[in-house]
Amino acid sequence: MTTDALFEKLKHPNPHMRDRAMYEIADSRDENTISRLVAILDDQDVVYRRAAVKALGAIGEDAIPPVVDAMLNSENVTVRGSAAKVLAQIAINYPELPFPEVGLQGLKKAIDDANPVVHIAAVMALGQMGSSAFEILVESLNTTDNVAVQVAIVSALASVGDRRCVEILTRFANDEAVDSYVRESATSSLSRLDLVMNYKRADS
Repeated sequence: MTTDALFEKLKHPNPHMRDRAMYEIADSRDENTISRLVAILDDQDVVYRRAAVKALGAIGEDAIPPVVDAMLNSENVTVRGSAAKVLAQIAINYPELPFPEVGLQGLKKAIDDANPVVHIAAVMALGQMGSSAFEILVESLNTTDNVAVQVAIVSALASVGDRRCVEILTRFANDEAVDSYVRESATSSLSRLDLVMNYKRADS
């Protein structure tokens, strides 16, 4: 099947057909595949856009530099938010891969994006990166005055599943100076973190 035909299949109403096309694109990629998929990140067709996110996620590490570039430099908010989701997808698909610094630093910058679609997607992506994202999340939590970002970060810290998160979340849950919504979120994140860490212990 030609590359064009595979890209058309990414719009297919049947998710199995889309998935099959996505993996074929990732497996048979050439030097234009990544830029072509990145160009779909602003497509009006949500199905097509999500399929491009998943295909870039399946490609993995090679896709990170151009995706970070799109996330930080695109004028289009949909592209920036979708690019953050690609990085989350890569982390999910390749959990054994130490996430490249260019991806982590790009997401750190994206937390300062003025648009909530982008900064929340960036925080959620960092939540998928495990311990390597811990410092970035904590630094952003301590420096941002955006309550929505703080809530997203305390929630992401629960997913990180790192023992050091307990201390940070406990501090925010008990700090009277912190916004009450952030405190509540930190409290519920603590119980979720406990589950995540128990699950990891059982798993290892």
